[in-house]
Amino acid sequence: MTYDEAFALLRKYNSEPFHITHALTVSNVMRRMADELGYGDEADFWSVVGLLHDIDFERWPTEHCKKCVELLREGGADDRLIHAVVCHGYGLCVDVKPEHEMEKVLFACDELTGLIGACAKMRPSGSIADMDLKSLKKKYKSKGFAAGCSREVIAQGAEMLGWTLDDLLSHTLEAMKPDEAAIAAVVAAL
Repeated sequence: MTYDEAFALLRKYNSEPFHITHALTVSNVMRRMADELGYGDEADFWSVVGLLHDIDFERWPTEHCKKCVELLREGGADDRLIHAVVCHGYGLCVDVKPEHEMEKVLFACDELTGLIGACAKMRPSGSIADMDLKSLKKKYKSKGFAAGCSREVIAQGAEMLGWTLDDLLSHTLEAMKPDEAAIAAVVAAL
């Protein structure tokens, strides 16, 4: 599945700017992580998985990571892509465990991109461009801040990858920075 085909499939079931922004953010983080971790030849696939990971959430939140199987199959996705999308809900809404490093990255970064996005909204700049690890960690430790972003899932993701929490926070933050303005422009144009 090409990126354009994946984006069209995403748009078929998602229209809210928040969901589109999240999908684009995770997609770009996945692409950058693929390159950083030595999977550059699979960066397109990682990006498509990130783009489609919440395809079912906007319309079917109670069937998240389950309804997506049907939607992705109808859209022409192969079993590898479907497994990658489904397993990001491991322990939350499905029992399918992330196996490949790409699946573990998705599991770890999904919640974290939401937390970083919430942190950006609280900054005077409204951006992640000037955010550093220290200020992100301060918000991460504040349990009341962005309470919907599970710190347990983020920590579990870091552990799955064999990374320290600081490594995961830092890598994800830096992976989000280059594409922030471009994502905002795409969403504004929809």
